[in-house]
Amino acid sequence: MVDLIWERAEPPERRVPGRLSRVAIVNAALTLADADGLEAVSVRNVAGALDVGPMRLYRYVDTKDELLDLLVDAVYAEIPPATGSTWSEVLRSIAHGTRDAALQHPWFAELLGRRPQFGPAALARTEASLTALRATGLEDVDLLMGSLGALNSYVSGAVRKELTERRAEEATGLNEREYQHLTGPYLTRMFATGNYPSLERSVRDARHLSPAESFELGLDLLIDGIARRLG
Repeated sequence: MVDLIWERAEPPERRVPGRLSRVAIVNAALTLADADGLEAVSVRNVAGALDVGPMRLYRYVDTKDELLDLLVDAVYAEIPPATGSTWSEVLRSIAHGTRDAALQHPWFAELLGRRPQFGPAALARTEASLTALRATGLEDVDLLMGSLGALNSYVSGAVRKELTERRAEEATGLNEREYQHLTGPYLTRMFATGNYPSLERSVRDARHLSPAESFELGLDLLIDGIARRLG
């Protein structure tokens, strides 16, 4: 039987200076991740931040993967409970809460969809999502899980794209409009070949949405699709 960290009791604290706990370990790891990304999160670095020897941490977490699992659930626990009077409002609330958390903790997006999360806060989020979908009257488990999977995939992909664009802007020093101005002459020459009429029309006529507006539009399309599929 797999011994998951969520069912493993913390070891009794020995009589040594400084109190250590999984909460303290997670808080230190969160600080490192927020400051320098996931690359900074290691048992050694967390131990250094807590001013203890690395071997003491191994009494609380066996591997770095367990430490990452704890980190992910700590962020899920920060997301406010879902609100809304309809199933679609609840799903929107969950999606926006996840996006807000990822923007606050950019490294969090890298771990979304990495593998199933079984921490208490992650399980509570999944339970809330499935409960909302069941409110439609749907009992087909495959459709329920498929709808939830589509929602999770959209949120994960959308926030990763948004954060990637943000990092590109920081790295190049060019915002979206400046980048468009830089690449505009090239695209004009390519469109002049007549090989890309649909793309040309989209680039010319489409409204340039903010990241929040783009996220909301994609969420609208997804939830509308789920509603039609569920009948």
